[in-house]
Amino acid sequence: MEIKKIIRVERFSFLALFLLMAFLLSSGSLMAQKGDTKKDVKKEEPAIKSDILGGLKFRNIGPAFSSGRIADFAVNPKNPYEYYVAVASGHVWKTVNNGITFEPIFDNYGTYSIGCMAMDPDNSNVVWIGTGENNHQRALGYGNGIYKSVDGGKSWKNMGLKESRQIGMIAIDPRNSDVVYVAAEGSAWGSGGERGLYKTNDGGTNWTKVLNISEHTGINNVILDPRNPDVLYATSEQRRRHVHTKIGGGPESAIHKSTDAGKTWKKLESGLPKEDMGGIGIAISPVNPDVIYAIIEAANEAGGFFKSTDRGESWKKMSDYSSSGQYYNEIYCDPINVDKVFSVETVTQVTNDGGKTWNRVGLNKRHVDDHALWINPNNTDHFMIGGDGGVYITYDNGNHYMHVQNLPVIQFYRVAVDNDLPFYNVFGGTQDNNSFGGPSQNLSADGVTKGEWVVTIGGDGFWTRIDPLDPNIVYSEYQYGNIYRFDKKSNETVYIKPMPGKGELTYRWNWNTPFIISPHKNTRIYMSANVLFKSENRGDTWEVISGDLTANIDRNTWPVMGKYWSTDAVVKDVSTSLFGIIISLDESPVKEGLIYTGTDDGVLSVTEDGGKNWRKVTSFPGVPANTYISDVYASRFDENVVYVSFDNILRDDFKPYLLKSSDKGKTWKAITKGFDDNGTIHTIEQDFIDKDLLFAGTEFGVYFSYNGGEEWIQLKSGIPAIAVKDLAIQTRESDLVAATFGRGFYILDNYSPLREVKPAFADKEAYVFPIKDALMYIQSSNKYGQGSTEYLAENPPYGATFTYYLKDVPKTQKEIRQEKEKELFKEGKPIPQPSWKELEEEAKELSPYLIFTIFDEQGNVIRKITKSPSKGINRLTWDLNYANTFPLRFRDKKFDPLKEDKGSWMVMPGNYKVSLSLVAKGEIKELVAAQEFKTVSLNNTTLPAPDRKEMVDFQRKVAEITRVMSGTVNLNKELLERVSIIKQAILSTPEANNSLMSEAEKVEKELENIRFIFEGLQSKASDEEIPPQVVPLTQRLYYMIEAQINSTSAITSTSKKSLEIINEEFPPLLKKLEEIATKDIKNLETKLEQAKAPWTPGRIPVLK
Repeated sequence: MEIKKIIRVERFSFLALFLLMAFLLSSGSLMAQKGDTKKDVKKEEPAIKSDILGGLKFRNIGPAFSSGRIADFAVNPKNPYEYYVAVASGHVWKTVNNGITFEPIFDNYGTYSIGCMAMDPDNSNVVWIGTGENNHQRALGYGNGIYKSVDGGKSWKNMGLKESRQIGMIAIDPRNSDVVYVAAEGSAWGSGGERGLYKTNDGGTNWTKVLNISEHTGINNVILDPRNPDVLYATSEQRRRHVHTKIGGGPESAIHKSTDAGKTWKKLESGLPKEDMGGIGIAISPVNPDVIYAIIEAANEAGGFFKSTDRGESWKKMSDYSSSGQYYNEIYCDPINVDKVFSVETVTQVTNDGGKTWNRVGLNKRHVDDHALWINPNNTDHFMIGGDGGVYITYDNGNHYMHVQNLPVIQFYRVAVDNDLPFYNVFGGTQDNNSFGGPSQNLSADGVTKGEWVVTIGGDGFWTRIDPLDPNIVYSEYQYGNIYRFDKKSNETVYIKPMPGKGELTYRWNWNTPFIISPHKNTRIYMSANVLFKSENRGDTWEVISGDLTANIDRNTWPVMGKYWSTDAVVKDVSTSLFGIIISLDESPVKEGLIYTGTDDGVLSVTEDGGKNWRKVTSFPGVPANTYISDVYASRFDENVVYVSFDNILRDDFKPYLLKSSDKGKTWKAITKGFDDNGTIHTIEQDFIDKDLLFAGTEFGVYFSYNGGEEWIQLKSGIPAIAVKDLAIQTRESDLVAATFGRGFYILDNYSPLREVKPAFADKEAYVFPIKDALMYIQSSNKYGQGSTEYLAENPPYGATFTYYLKDVPKTQKEIRQEKEKELFKEGKPIPQPSWKELEEEAKELSPYLIFTIFDEQGNVIRKITKSPSKGINRLTWDLNYANTFPLRFRDKKFDPLKEDKGSWMVMPGNYKVSLSLVAKGEIKELVAAQEFKTVSLNNTTLPAPDRKEMVDFQRKVAEITRVMSGTVNLNKELLERVSIIKQAILSTPEANNSLMSEAEKVEKELENIRFIFEGLQSKASDEEIPPQVVPLTQRLYYMIEAQINSTSAITSTSKKSLEIINEEFPPLLKKLEEIATKDIKNLETKLEQAKAPWTPGRIPVLK
């Protein structure tokens, strides 16, 4: 993108420079530029780079049965089966099959928060995204500008407006797709930035601000007159939200109109409220564009629903109906009825008389809190509603809905794990979608289903804690500290929120109220409001163990947008928690009674005696005063060490703040090296083995530190740029579980290799990390035939997972040559051309590959697994099976060292070893000597084999007979094919003796007899159509395999008898086939060669 040259001079005087700057500021012109306008600061290279950690990959477990907030839809007008879903805090998803499947297409562009989308009406491959959710409620993300795709969402390019933070709407001129308007709301938490209405005439290369209101007020809507797109309407919205307050409107909120494509504007006032207005929704009727509707929030109940029939010149209030401007106030005109308008809000409303009366749209089995709507212009009974519960589709005008349950975009605030066996459960509370828990994995090859999750409490969910000694006791809450004790066994709940005593004032509770179970006593609970409560009996009774631990500031004493606002200001402090509340809490696991609390007004309080005495800390180096303390974490190892994170986003400060104290909060040290400058820190966790291994959840991902916080590295693999609100460690499994605000739960399985990732580690040539015990069980699959619409949470790979490191990967001769040529080309030097022989050698050279060799306890090699090498940390999983014994299939008749070997029978539980070798340039080099590990049986079988070794020994016999018999069957088929070709050759050879055909047919008949014994009758379609016959040997073998392959029970007598029969009947057949192959067919081929017959497969020609 180029900067427009407005003026060119050779020299600037100070006066000229001043005048030029004044002109630029007053004109409102802004041009998108290449890169960032800030001076690039070269950051110090980290000792460990994130890109070597790719093998440590997070997996998403959703869930998706309960979805997340939807911001917008973009539907192909020529194909409604193709559409995009903009998720408020979960990126963008695309479907091409009407929602049967969705694909995330915007995961790696530095933001997760989406405000709006628009599709080019003339080219559905051109799609625009406005990042930053377009409201100003409490749980709000921010964006990094406007994006454009020209290939249907396969790739995206940032087109500028990076400081807009929240974008409300995008409008494309239907006459010229290069003309685009963007309603930039600007940050909800501060002034300035890129806010206003922006226009591009060249497809986004350059932008000009065509409507500017002030540093506090942006534009949230822009609509074009479809008859004349030079006529446009825009709504301005003055709003501000901080931790302590919210102002939902002001004198600068208004409706504006331009009739010259944005060059000039006038404020529309006739008939509109005279009071300060808040959020305004506006829509133009496609049936009659003279008709414009507006839904307006305003002070002193002056808001309502307004209609203009003269292009906005005058307005009439149709009713008092309006909704919340901070969260809703979006309206949609029906495509065929000028008087029909939809308003998305808590429950979508519809009017059929131009706004005079309103009725609910059907809510049959549908979630509330709606934010987006698309109406099929060809069938208005078909529409989609997007809201806090996800996407709902109706085809009967809202009487019934289909809920899309394959979008894992739920918004979690907190996460907790239990110690259930064989697999632990993950619990959390969500934005407006209940609190619930479900398995971290299951025994299925399909994955975890929605039916395996259990709801513990309704509403907006936050903290959840599970009794460490009894996983059936779960504590969950909904907003403002309404806590319940949930019995997972019976589904019973007990309400246990602390209540004031007689005559006492109520407490100040936060939307997101912290509570914990004491690490020293499982029946002791701590919970906080503006004071700290303690219960010794699981919440049956409570006592207050502190005074007010906050700064207790009167929030009305702080100015907002440079002013002090009346209580009558537009929805002042509505949907805002009271100020001065404890929002983070922890007790030291090392010292009982050492408790820390952190508040929303920047106070850290410490007690070392269980609440008898408290010490407040209100000043932290480098942290602005009164900053929200997002997390406080007492070290697992040292009672003196505590970590505290701060979140200052709601004061428009996006920097990370993380401090460490080694003296219980008396002195502090900042530990933020390595964090992105644009992303606050939400939470901290510490490994339970290595005190220096820390984790942090930030606004855009997960970081770890190997040295106690001195340096941080991002863990990027498998997880998109997403807000990680909370982290939990499952100590038995060494799993790290992340609660994301918009993409559900993520699990980093067995993060233990990070304990060894230090700077010196990267110098190793190769390394296999200690191997976790592998759990053995039979994986089942029961989702056959159920379609693709249900989300199935991914299980970790089944088997023994080997985590390994490679410092480098050898290059092939071709790669070496191409690198040299690239350098010579850069230098402008002649490039030597390889000979044809050298090119041929390059083509024949195999790329390097790894061999993992697995040994049993006796040192026998039982399996070899190959993999393509990659630099850094990687993972490979052995499925705990012996090597495959079925015949190999070579469809392309070409050697492939990476061809997958699916294995066969399960090995014995016990001790094993694995070594790592590299094959390169035809040589094998051992990189890592054999490392020990264990396989452990789950023992979940009702009727287990009394002798596991006897069972496995029998299966090994079956595997061997399978290898030989299946090979024999294939050989028989191959010989039959050779005889058929021999017969054809006999007919084609004049010198062949006529008796030769009889000999060939005799051999063919013998082969057919053998085939019949193996396979039986083949002429019928199914078994029930075949008349009684002697059981074919292959059928007996396959039934024997089927009886055992999915079981660890004892071998049945039927299987044992089948093996006896096979061992009796098969060897004579094998001997007979060997005679035919080595004698009879060889004799036929000799005679063919003597008769000078054309070549046939398997015969060596003789030159005479």
